[in-house]
Amino acid sequence: MCGIVAYIGPKEAYPLLVKGLQRLEYRGYDSAGVALLNGDIQIYKKKGKVQDLVDFATPLLKKGTTGIGHTRWATHGVPDDINAHPHTSGNGRLVLVHNGIIENYALLKKALEKEGHHFESETDTEVLVHLIEEVQFRENLPVEEAVRIALTRVIGAYAIVVMDREEPGKLVAARKASPLVIGVGKGEYFFASDPTPIIEHTKKVIYLNDEEIAVVHRNGDLQIKKIGNNELQTPFIHELDMEIEALEKSGYDYFMLKEIHEQPTTIADAMRGRMNADEGWVRLGGLEEYQERIVSAQRFIIAACGTSWHSGLIGEYLFEDLARIPVEVEYASELRYRNPIITDKDVVIAISQSGETADTLAAMELAKDKGALVYGIVNVVGSSIARATDAGSYIHAGPEIGVASTKAFTGQVTLLTLMALSLAQKRGTISEARYRELLQELQRIPDKVQKVLEKNAQIEYIAGEMKDRPNALYLGRGYNFPVALEGALKLKEISYIHAEGYPAAEMKHGPIALIDEQMPVIVIATNRSAYDKIVSNIQEVKARRGIVIAIVTEGDQVISKIADHTIEIPDTEEPFTPLLSVIPLQLLSYHIAVMRGCNVDQPRNLAKSVTVE
Repeated sequence: MCGIVAYIGPKEAYPLLVKGLQRLEYRGYDSAGVALLNGDIQIYKKKGKVQDLVDFATPLLKKGTTGIGHTRWATHGVPDDINAHPHTSGNGRLVLVHNGIIENYALLKKALEKEGHHFESETDTEVLVHLIEEVQFRENLPVEEAVRIALTRVIGAYAIVVMDREEPGKLVAARKASPLVIGVGKGEYFFASDPTPIIEHTKKVIYLNDEEIAVVHRNGDLQIKKIGNNELQTPFIHELDMEIEALEKSGYDYFMLKEIHEQPTTIADAMRGRMNADEGWVRLGGLEEYQERIVSAQRFIIAACGTSWHSGLIGEYLFEDLARIPVEVEYASELRYRNPIITDKDVVIAISQSGETADTLAAMELAKDKGALVYGIVNVVGSSIARATDAGSYIHAGPEIGVASTKAFTGQVTLLTLMALSLAQKRGTISEARYRELLQELQRIPDKVQKVLEKNAQIEYIAGEMKDRPNALYLGRGYNFPVALEGALKLKEISYIHAEGYPAAEMKHGPIALIDEQMPVIVIATNRSAYDKIVSNIQEVKARRGIVIAIVTEGDQVISKIADHTIEIPDTEEPFTPLLSVIPLQLLSYHIAVMRGCNVDQPRNLAKSVTVE
């Protein structure tokens, strides 16, 4: 969950490292640091945001054309200056940055202490750099070989970059279960946890694979080998399809607000080239490639975490309702530690915005071992899940910088909707007329999302009524129950208000005890199929003096007279309502968080890409 950036080439490294860390700060912002090599190693690190590091280092000499940097999300050791990366070896020769967790660090530390090593920090990372030092010292090895051998003794996940004071013309990097990208420039190399710090310098990148070690030299040489057997690998250079403008706020106060407003475009992008409503077809590359196996699957299992799990729940409704396929939605973090019944007749869908979620990756590998076909739905091109699945689709939402996911959620739901419609047609579970009717309506969704966004001022006013409430309850039925969960999660994530999402009918089974005049209850009340039931639920809340904020369909005449506030969304087919009903909840959470003085893009204790368990 930390962010790594490194550089070797003709330019001054410090400005490149700092700007790269600012691009990666969504991955962690407890502390930050850089190390520069200029004859000796200079290290600057500071608790807090990257800007705190910049303020600290401004008056100091920062020379060197080789350097490594890190922005941290704390695992081992509290966020402070000492635990901040980079970390050095005991002899001061080696310096290292690390993303991941070394699971056997305690055993390694005990063994190294017996050999005379002393540790300053509480981190597992410092243990790793001392281990590399021990191997190098004992066997008098070049740094890359010392790194390779040391990593064969490590259990856990890592992406690392190492500098050696005595071998200043090279950088060494390695990865296992944590992402690392190599940028290939003209006479220069970059390393980063994802391509965002690299894109303004080069569009040529190499995605390092699991258990590979890379050595780049100032003279332009690059070698990639396997950690376990030292076998030389042939690198494949990818061309990035990303523009620098996507990484800027474009006049918005926060990335999250920008990303909310991008959704008419990103939903359309998720559909572009994959459906034609007039001609009546849906084509998803991965789905077409394994069509027979997917269409005949006995069961779908969706594995995901967080917001992606909520989109998976909507997928369950879509697949069962339209395509009549049994679906189970699993928290990936739980699936991987059970002994689940998965067979070669199952299709497992792994959903992750980053494509690097550690639990989802592990659950996916478990499914593959049991013979299931694994289909990935991810946003980040070249990510670990994208490369490890049998088939899959990108959501094409572009970089999502705000830690609280918005456009990636609606992109995931859009892809799941397309899959469900395609499978429904192929399995003959809906008529051709109904299929074409749904395609025509899906094509209109981006314009309808834009109409919801135009209610921003009204939603901001309602946020002002909610901002000081300590709790909130979100209710929904059917397709909109997962949206209630997602709305509650967004409020918790960025405003730190306690919120819970429930199926509306479950309110009577416990949560109703919480309702009083201080409790806002946000009800998603667009369902035609259970409208009268939802009206009854709202009346139950009002009878207990709760504050009702209702998301309703345009022209609603009943709930608008009962609720304290109503937000109208355009009428649409029930399976597509989540793509519209979630938008007001995203905006509501955003405005409440801003009014409470919270950092919307970087909420406390959270990071964008959860690459550790």
